[in-house]
Amino acid sequence: MEYLDNDIKYVAGVGEARAKVLERELGIRTLGDMLRHYPFRYIDRTRIYRIAEITDAAGLSYVQFRARVTGVGYAGAGRKRRFTACVQDPTGSAELVWFQGIKWIEKRIEVGREYLVFGRPSFYRGELSMAHPELETVEQALSHKAESGMQGIYPSTEKLSNVLGAKGMYQIVCNLWTLVRERIADPLPEALRTRYGLIPLREAYYNIHFPQSQELLRQAQYRLKFDELLGVQLNIQSRRTARLAKSDGFLFPKVGKAFNTFYNEKLPFPLTGAQKRVIREIRQDTVTGFQMNRLLQGDVGSGKTLVALMSMLLAVDNGFQACMMAPTEILARQHFTTIRRMLAGTEVTTAILTGASKARERREALEGIASGRVNILIGTHALIEDRVRFADLGFVVIDEQHRFGVEQRARLWTKNAQPPHILVMTATPIPRTLAMTLYGDLDVSVIDELPPGRRPVKTFRYTDAARLKLFGFMRQQIALGRQVYVVYPLIKESEAMDYKDLTDGYEAISRDFPLPQYVTAICHGKMKHADKEESMRQFKEGEAQILVATSVIEVGVDVPNATVMVIESAERFGLSQLHQLRGRVGRGGEQSYCILMSGEKLSRESRARLDAMCETNDGFRLAELDLKLRGAGDINGTLQSGMAFDLKIASPTADVQILTLSREAAVSVLEADPALATPENRGLQELRRRYSGREEMDFSRIS
Repeated sequence: MEYLDNDIKYVAGVGEARAKVLERELGIRTLGDMLRHYPFRYIDRTRIYRIAEITDAAGLSYVQFRARVTGVGYAGAGRKRRFTACVQDPTGSAELVWFQGIKWIEKRIEVGREYLVFGRPSFYRGELSMAHPELETVEQALSHKAESGMQGIYPSTEKLSNVLGAKGMYQIVCNLWTLVRERIADPLPEALRTRYGLIPLREAYYNIHFPQSQELLRQAQYRLKFDELLGVQLNIQSRRTARLAKSDGFLFPKVGKAFNTFYNEKLPFPLTGAQKRVIREIRQDTVTGFQMNRLLQGDVGSGKTLVALMSMLLAVDNGFQACMMAPTEILARQHFTTIRRMLAGTEVTTAILTGASKARERREALEGIASGRVNILIGTHALIEDRVRFADLGFVVIDEQHRFGVEQRARLWTKNAQPPHILVMTATPIPRTLAMTLYGDLDVSVIDELPPGRRPVKTFRYTDAARLKLFGFMRQQIALGRQVYVVYPLIKESEAMDYKDLTDGYEAISRDFPLPQYVTAICHGKMKHADKEESMRQFKEGEAQILVATSVIEVGVDVPNATVMVIESAERFGLSQLHQLRGRVGRGGEQSYCILMSGEKLSRESRARLDAMCETNDGFRLAELDLKLRGAGDINGTLQSGMAFDLKIASPTADVQILTLSREAAVSVLEADPALATPENRGLQELRRRYSGREEMDFSRIS
């Protein structure tokens, strides 16, 4: 066993009880886990403030000051009972408050004594207050030297904070360092470190936890990010090499009756140049003998479904079945309706299978695909259930791939002895260079043209002062026979507050757009599935003119008659989510509008996001801007959820330059030594193992 795999409980200050909390709350079990638990910011502990300098306007998150205790006492009763201490220095006074551990602190605090006080300042009626501060007598503070003047603040949880404060966590890291500092092996060959200008790993760990200067902190972060992304890239590039070494892809040599009949007689509108290019790329993949693994990016409404259907028809022409997996019941049924309508009058048979399928529909789908009678099966994650048996599955389409867990996607591979061709589609635009680097095992195709007849959506930003104007505009559009979405944010941290926003908004709209002239439907995550489906159906079939919803409608509802998308509190959405929501309108031939409602006071970043939405409809330009504005932003959340890798410090989106260099390094190392068998590359084997994803799955088979 490696030394860093030893249990964290043996570190001074941890012990059995705290070790259990660390594992439960943060997944920290070993010395190595703790070493790789990095601070998310730093406080300069060399700076001691005067009380008068600590003001609300100063915006300080953590401070320390030196003050004498002038009095102690109790306040409140029962559960609200608290212990308080009044302190002062020559410039002012403050109140310290404890709600827990009261008896312990009461024994240790002495009236008349001077202390160094550290914590997060808050203000009540202009007076400085601090809850659960850390206290040291001035004598104690002078007697020990911190590892560095910059103290790391570590990610924690509420439960853990009750057991270990910021200082306690820092002290454990100090104790850990004395145990591990001589035991840190560097996995990178010296030649690689030199080529990319990387500091040694031990130096990087030391300066991430105890930065000796801002520059050394920057170098430490760079080195640790490089290692993580190199570990990921060694896996991705190894898989790609292994996949391309096998000639086990199904061959689709023939373009036959199903494809040609559809292309010549059923095509709803002429293909764009981008659609033709992507179909050629897919066609080329299916005649090479290699198994296809392709990512198809295309903005909302760019015609990805049509490309997917024509690709599935290639499989049918060559005697294989195809399936399409969508993330929601609504989206699966929408694809099924669209595809069945497009294929009406041809010999291609389709079926649908979802978790909500009735017994007869389920039976017909299962029997049809097992016998080979059904050519194309469309469904939700129900497609990966064990009882779903294909006669000969040759082509798989996964829509909105980031919404499926990695294991779910990998299970599709078990449906055939030989791997089917895989096409994964996303309407979340990822800058091409990033997609190619991050999804190194996927070939990337992009549809960057809208079909003819689609008009760009006009986007405007209004504040609450323009609400009457907005309602007037909505009435005009409804009078023309159009429909309107009104979307509210629903963010988990403040679900109660947001839920109130939604219900208040629904009541306000119902008052201003009363029955029977107007029908307003509502849809949100707290509703029963059947009620949500009914609201969506009412809107889809034109029975309701307005749909008040949370962002649950971001993916899936295709209502060509809806021409207005109103997004409330638009500043609380990320750029890619705003763009996805806007993509719900503009799906018919009529001019469509997106109205971004926001507060008067906006941060610079929020203003830049909303301005960008008003300036462009190009999802790829917005994705590039998201990288600049937010770094890890929405795109990272989207990507990360689809990745099997546990990154502690690197962000595939914020650290694109390091990602690109790590890919280049991985490719050159593997070209020279595919098995990483040479003595200097042995450490890279361990790095690859650490970032190989979850061990129970074979991740060479994910898309």
